[in-house]
Amino acid sequence: MTSVQIPGRFNGPPDSGNGGYVCGRLAEHRDEGTVTVMLRNPAPLDTPLRLEDGKLFDGERLIAESRAGAFERDVPDPVSRDVAEKAAGAYETNEMFAYCFVCGNAREDGLRLTPGPVRADVVATPWTPDESLPIGGALLWAALDCPGGWSVPNMLDRPALLGSMTATVLDLPEAGEPCVVVGENHGEQGRKIFTAAAVYGADERLLGHSEHIWIRLK
Repeated sequence: MTSVQIPGRFNGPPDSGNGGYVCGRLAEHRDEGTVTVMLRNPAPLDTPLRLEDGKLFDGERLIAESRAGAFERDVPDPVSRDVAEKAAGAYETNEMFAYCFVCGNAREDGLRLTPGPVRADVVATPWTPDESLPIGGALLWAALDCPGGWSVPNMLDRPALLGSMTATVLDLPEAGEPCVVVGENHGEQGRKIFTAAAVYGADERLLGHSEHIWIRLK
């Protein structure tokens, strides 16, 4: 058994952990290169959680469970930094997302990713990791989360939350390295939405990629 705690800084919704970051924390405790994490309940912040046999618990409540993963979708193609910066200028959000650690534009201490449209079903955002946070696998999982969601049509009017995420981390960026994160929509089935994302470094080397299933709120 291992104790895991999600610091308050890493929120998605105001009172719970960012889904990608929570998934990444579970993935750090697995040996496989590609991991799938299913989110079952919101992860409370600043609370000791129990990680046992790939499952994360708050008391007896199951928060998330992990397993070896496999990809079903292609990796999104790279987008140039100039195009990503232009796309980010068209980013739109609202109060529901403004304080998310990853994509909240009201968060000075967050990643401040602002994915805007590049073309149909594709969004991109620049990202320059800094020295205020350790640059590890969980941080890359976080960066690979929200850009997938922002590729989804009508996210502001019909919001969705992360249900599951599969990802692999191939390399880590340096602090100050100009990166680009790309998100891509792969369609809907009922309340489920399928997306993919990728992080590229300064030389367009692939740092990591992911795919997601989102659940539309009723």
